[in-house]
Amino acid sequence: MIKSEKIEFVKNLKEEVKKYKVVGVMPINGIPDRLVQKVRNGLKADTKMVVARKKLIAMVLEDENHKKLLPFVEGNVVLVLSNKEPMELHKSIGSSRLKLAAKPNQIATSDIVIEGGETSIAPGQAVTELKAAGIDVQIQKGKVIIGKTKVLVPKGSKISAAVSKALKTLDVMPFEAQAALSVVLEGTLLFDKRTLGINREYLLSEVARNFAEAYMLSTEIGLVTEYNVSEFIRKAYIGAVGIGLEAKIYEPEIVDKLIASAVRAALQLDAMEKPDNA
Repeated sequence: MIKSEKIEFVKNLKEEVKKYKVVGVMPINGIPDRLVQKVRNGLKADTKMVVARKKLIAMVLEDENHKKLLPFVEGNVVLVLSNKEPMELHKSIGSSRLKLAAKPNQIATSDIVIEGGETSIAPGQAVTELKAAGIDVQIQKGKVIIGKTKVLVPKGSKISAAVSKALKTLDVMPFEAQAALSVVLEGTLLFDKRTLGINREYLLSEVARNFAEAYMLSTEIGLVTEYNVSEFIRKAYIGAVGIGLEAKIYEPEIVDKLIASAVRAALQLDAMEKPDNA
């Protein structure tokens, strides 16, 4: 772009940003172009991605409403404009993932396991490459067989060139790239990556857990609330009935229980007074 085109681009984008209730920043350093395209293709009509140079995006966000986003514009980023809720937008973009092949000298983020069994590889040079990577390869009835399941690269270990080539031959892609927003601005509220990661299920479980703890504590210390008042009434009623029975107070609520208690006592007394041969 020439200077006049950049000025026009920034001006137009500033106006467009105002049309959306949510503005997010998505870092794309280290993310393959095909994953960025996958995210773009998966967007609905209420969301738009803007790919531009860091300097131009920073100029768009210089106004009072959006300057909170500027510290997050680092390296190559994409501006995401949307009318979705921040967490819904984060979940939508984060669902885009891409399996990646291993490259020489990469560090394994987890154990890379080769499963034993039949492969679709034809006998030939590929067998030599697999053996060079330390894989137990056998030829049985014209088919290439992996002799046994093996951890080829333990977590934290470096991947050699031979292993990288063997993994490609076996079509094993042990790495994954995922698109993710680093920050979202909704009105004056800023949602960082940690906050965006709080999904609905987590939120509901936390609310339930905290409510249960608050309920137990309030009941224990005798703090009456709209949530535990029925429990206090129940306990008070049971306590009052117990005192009434013990003190033999003839109140309407317990008179039946007192009569029943008296009948039981009379029957026991009657049984004691009868002779054994009666």
